[in-house]
Amino acid sequence: MDKKAVKILMNTFWGGGGWKSPRDPFSGDDFEFAKSKGVMFDPLTITHDEIVQRLHNIHQEPSLKERVITAFLHSLSTKKVYLRSALSSWALTRNMPLHTFEERPALHANTSSCGDCNFLRLQSDEQYVNADLNVLNFERMKWGGVRHGWLLYCLMDLELLLQAYNGNSTSTERNHIHPYEVTEEDQTILARLLETAQTGDPKDSARSLEKKWKDCLPSSKHERDALLEIWAAAGILVPEDTPRKPKGGSGDFVFAATWQGDDGYHAENVLDYFDPYLPQRNV
Repeated sequence: MDKKAVKILMNTFWGGGGWKSPRDPFSGDDFEFAKSKGVMFDPLTITHDEIVQRLHNIHQEPSLKERVITAFLHSLSTKKVYLRSALSSWALTRNMPLHTFEERPALHANTSSCGDCNFLRLQSDEQYVNADLNVLNFERMKWGGVRHGWLLYCLMDLELLLQAYNGNSTSTERNHIHPYEVTEEDQTILARLLETAQTGDPKDSARSLEKKWKDCLPSSKHERDALLEIWAAAGILVPEDTPRKPKGGSGDFVFAATWQGDDGYHAENVLDYFDPYLPQRNV
């Protein structure tokens, strides 16, 4: 990934005082350069149905799951946080049927009026006009994503991951080698994250786990928040279906908002994702 292009993206939205309000529409030599490197984008006009079709096509790629898992694990020690959220984007859309927005209207719309998206906890609109992918990619590059449940984010996330694979290897390597190596350090970090999540204490919340994860991997608070959301959206941290009282910090999360320590992690999904990389295959 081109470092100059990434710096342009970062400087567009973030400065010494935090968030910046960029000019709209984006223009200028820096924008054109970042765009040429696949880091920034022109406004996108697209329909829900077109997004669903593109996601359906992506999921036909036989090696997609392995690529998603490999990239996620590689990110743990390298702190390439932009490789992480493809796990949740893949998991949230892997069982999504090929459908239209109006095919099955949601009876009780929580995230979308589309019944299929609503069932999968995906936020979607029927039409997207001049949608800004730049802010979504900024959040992806900065923290590992924020709007993980947005259908548009899932599409961008998975397409960028596949582009990264194609750009990091030759045509021969694409068939045999994953450019994102999973090291012993990555596997150790994974084991620590899982072990720490298995607290058994119902008083522990997502915010409690975020603080405990501080000693497990090199990261910032916002990066750990994103990781918690990714794991919850991917079905690794699954809250039990019982009434829960909000705990401190629960408002900072969407998918992980009601998780608590005695929920632990979902062993079946952990094995499905990470089995070859677990120490002694012991979950």
